Amino acid sequence: MKILHNKKICCRHCNYETKFKFVDLGNSPPSNEYLTEKCLDMPEIFYPLQVFVCSNCWLVQTKDFSSGSELFKEDYSYLSSTSSSWLEHCKKYVKEIVNALNLSSSSFVVELASNDGYLLNYLKDYEVPCLGIEPTEGTAKIAQRNGIETLVKFFGYETAKNVKKSHNKADLIIGNNVYAHVPDINDFTKGIKTLLKDDGTVTLEFPSLLSLINQNQFDTIYHEHFSYLSLISVQNIFKTHGLKVWKIENLTTHGGSLRVYGCHEEASIDIDSSVKDQMNKEIDAGLQKIDSYKNFQQSCEEIKISFLEFLLEAKKANKKVIGYGAAAKGSTLLNYSGVKDDLIEYVCDGAEFKQNKYMPGSHIPIKHPSVLDDDSPDFIIIFPWNLANEISNLLKDKRNEGAKLVTFIPELKIW
Repeated sequence: MKILHNKKICCRHCNYETKFKFVDLGNSPPSNEYLTEKCLDMPEIFYPLQVFVCSNCWLVQTKDFSSGSELFKEDYSYLSSTSSSWLEHCKKYVKEIVNALNLSSSSFVVELASNDGYLLNYLKDYEVPCLGIEPTEGTAKIAQRNGIETLVKFFGYETAKNVKKSHNKADLIIGNNVYAHVPDINDFTKGIKTLLKDDGTVTLEFPSLLSLINQNQFDTIYHEHFSYLSLISVQNIFKTHGLKVWKIENLTTHGGSLRVYGCHEEASIDIDSSVKDQMNKEIDAGLQKIDSYKNFQQSCEEIKISFLEFLLEAKKANKKVIGYGAAAKGSTLLNYSGVKDDLIEYVCDGAEFKQNKYMPGSHIPIKHPSVLDDDSPDFIIIFPWNLANEISNLLKDKRNEGAKLVTFIPELKIW
């Protein structure tokens, strides 16, 4: 871990000077900016991918080199509905939250970063009025075509005021995998405070910082993730804006996530024991001690070395290696390791909007999974390792033919 001695960097939440570099993953382009063939000979923008720790509020965060509007553009290429396991997760959540909060036709639910309407579509089945707020026009249009009212805006205080005026305050605000994506986390949280009913609930899901550290999940770090969150940091941010956390759930999604239930600080909602349990877990793990962050860079380097050694050995042995899942995780691993299509021939992905394009930075071609019908790779690297079981089932025919599946997080695994 390096202590900076030059340009002052301040925490995006508390404005405290952040001197401690958690990890440096070199230079990388935006992870979801897939390239068309005509773009391959054009200049590509790379930003330094560096993450720092605030020793005041303990928010772990990227150093700002790009804005949200640069990263989440109209052609932003991520659709939540492409993963069947994620859809099942959301369907289960909707059923549980409707029952837990007694949501009905007289309620109002808002989802922040509602993407293609994947979750609100389940809420429609319960006839609960809802609104999606989604900044990327391409994904928002899909939701609108499916009958989901969607506002094409970045969410924050101003948007919250406008929605409160045009619709109502919300009984429930949902934010799945968006809290880590917002560059101005204070404005975003102020918006939640503004839009939430007096007795309302907000639920936020985000990858757990504790899981990231314990499982060497450095490939979940990319430019679209501005923050890496713990309950400790979320508690501090909530408190600043008059909110409190009243319940925590540990989830298996994205390799280990937290679901935070929040409400107004003055709301008469009892705080569940799960909040204290999670806080103790994070304190015991040392998330309020800088020393606990010191060895992560070395862990990343060790994984990079094992990744390169595997690819080079496969190349020397004349083995064919391809990838599966053109995920942001893959972009981070590939660009941090400097891997190109001479070591990985192509990547398969079931998302139509990625097919016939190229991975950012590495320029590895992305193909429809049907190409495997006429190909026999020796190794298939699963980049979205959190979906390894789902993808493994899709590849059972290739496995029966002798192909080996490979993941590298938290360590090299071949099966």
